[in-house]
Amino acid sequence: MNLIEEINKVHNHIKAKKYKVAIEKCIKLIKKNPNNSYLFNLAGLACQQSQNIKASINYFQRSLELDEKNFSAKNNLANSLKVMGKFDICEKLYKEILKERPDYVKCLNNYGNLKQQINDYDESIRLYKKALKIEPKNIVILLSLASSFHSIGKTDETLSTVDKILEINPLIMSAHKLKSSIISYEKNNVHLLEMENLLDIKELSNEQKIDINFAIGKAYEDNKNYKKAFERLKIANNLKNKLINFSIDEQKKLFKSIKDSFQNVDFSNQIVNLNRKKVIFICGMPRSGTTLVEQIVASHKKVTGAGELVYLQQSIKNNFMDDNFVIKNLLLEDIHAERTKVSKDYYDLLKLHNIKTEYITDKAPQNFRWLGFIKIFFPDSKIIHCSRNSKDTCLSLYKNSFASKDMNWSYSESDIANYHNLYKDLMKFWSDKFGSDIYELSYESLVSDKNTQIKKLLDFLNLDHDELCFEHYKSFKTPIKTVSVSQARKPVYTSSINKNEFYKNNLNHMFSLLK
Repeated sequence: MNLIEEINKVHNHIKAKKYKVAIEKCIKLIKKNPNNSYLFNLAGLACQQSQNIKASINYFQRSLELDEKNFSAKNNLANSLKVMGKFDICEKLYKEILKERPDYVKCLNNYGNLKQQINDYDESIRLYKKALKIEPKNIVILLSLASSFHSIGKTDETLSTVDKILEINPLIMSAHKLKSSIISYEKNNVHLLEMENLLDIKELSNEQKIDINFAIGKAYEDNKNYKKAFERLKIANNLKNKLINFSIDEQKKLFKSIKDSFQNVDFSNQIVNLNRKKVIFICGMPRSGTTLVEQIVASHKKVTGAGELVYLQQSIKNNFMDDNFVIKNLLLEDIHAERTKVSKDYYDLLKLHNIKTEYITDKAPQNFRWLGFIKIFFPDSKIIHCSRNSKDTCLSLYKNSFASKDMNWSYSESDIANYHNLYKDLMKFWSDKFGSDIYELSYESLVSDKNTQIKKLLDFLNLDHDELCFEHYKSFKTPIKTVSVSQARKPVYTSSINKNEFYKNNLNHMFSLLK
């Protein structure tokens, strides 16, 4: 068998997600062809797809040593560095590629994704549009463009882009799901009927079935047909749960290691913050109102909303964790450092956002896991803990799909309930340690008595009562990348309170597990 045939076999293994086999094949081929840049790039791609990012970087770098003009390897290297949070190096590589190959569509798209990640939406949209001039029917880029429009509240542009995607290929279910999240089906069921017809297609992949069932479930709920809504949501969640093969035991180990590591830590030895930006961490269970709270706070003239930043978690995982455990000894070593790993990593990445205001918000909900790190390494930060009726929170999780693998616990009734119980237990642990340093904000209180709660919140943050905060829904200053985008762009409403009552017979198992 010649080399080209062998390479085609590797490509087929990668397409079939048989990454281990693909990597083994590449290693054998590299031994026979040690100076072949293409093979090192291919091995790196297989590692990248299997989430072995560090190994992928080594392969891509070796590929470039053999051929510095291998732009595919350079593009792939930039993508892996982006995953590692090395945004500055990543951007440099994208620029180098586009200087030599300004029409390299994959690079334009990846660079646009980077700009989207750091909230530079004007630039991300420019890059996507440039790529689409070269490949106007590129679905991947059209989806990225629609996502950018959606995040900054450009609903008309989002829908027109989605319609363009569906005109090219009506089986792009993620486009149907995005459209479903935007439009209301209370008066117009045309799109619902279109989606229902798609269910008859036998050749749909599991991923397609997941997206279309979540989309139809949302449409039925708009029509208050909760029975049919649940039927679709159950199908979507069951399919997703089978695909991800998640075990809650890993989360139990993580939460235990966090509590064990911070049990006897002295939080009085605070690190001096050498950066003048003040961070407001907004955390809690996902779907507990964190996006709404960020929209309110970030509407203030002194605040910039940075959205769900992954920087804190990335730095903690890179420096203090191994195999989903917090390593206590490494933590203790760094507590007294003049410039700590975590805060330095965090502020270095924050510079890429070009934030001008004194305050920023970081609303990654699951930062509730890292409050011990925040108290040590960001002592002058403010922490807002958003809470919500447990059943409503868990229902909202069950109704949605999430891009992040960090949310893989959210597709099974028992996993959702058990994760919520772990969250409650850990928040009690932090509350016992930090008391009033954590501002407790109830979603129900906020939507029922908005003005009073916003005033109290601004007082805690030492911010004046900026009128813009009370009309947050009029502001498009802060992009929203989460599934909450449609709700958070509206005035505060109470219709989502006690929505679990409509599903209590269907989700009784999940609700019964909540503590």
